[in-house]
Amino acid sequence: MAVSKELFRKALGHFATGVTVVTTRHHTGAPWGFTVNSFTSVSLEPPLILVCVGQGSESHQAMDHSNYFAVNFLSSQQQELSRHFASKSPERFKAVEHVDSAHGSPLIAGCLGFLECKKVDAHVYGDHTIIIGEVIAAEVTGGDPLIFYASSYARLSSPSK
Repeated sequence: MAVSKELFRKALGHFATGVTVVTTRHHTGAPWGFTVNSFTSVSLEPPLILVCVGQGSESHQAMDHSNYFAVNFLSSQQQELSRHFASKSPERFKAVEHVDSAHGSPLIAGCLGFLECKKVDAHVYGDHTIIIGEVIAAEVTGGDPLIFYASSYARLSSPSK
């Protein structure tokens, strides 16, 4: 017997994840970003990561046409930013402070860090596409991360040093 979509989602909700905003350039040249918690490392050598994006979405179209993207790690102070980039708003970068990377990926101000990636592969599975990126630049500023657990935002304090 197959697991229902509802039960599967509920079970996955009990795995705490960090919250990221993936940013790129839309085929129009405008900056584009979307909230993602389906992100993980794949390999250290070469440095590879993956993100998952739902098919049929505007974000999927943006990722399909881009060669570069960035993964911005949200801080505990950026919960509203996460909600903003999870919205259907077509102007997600309006009033969002950012700079462009060397390859045009928007890097959001105030994040814990980022990974800039060159898209090297994409695999369609189920209702999502798995995007594989080779990390070409990284920065870490540190701080407390924004966490998502059981359908709610949570905070995790960084360990004392």
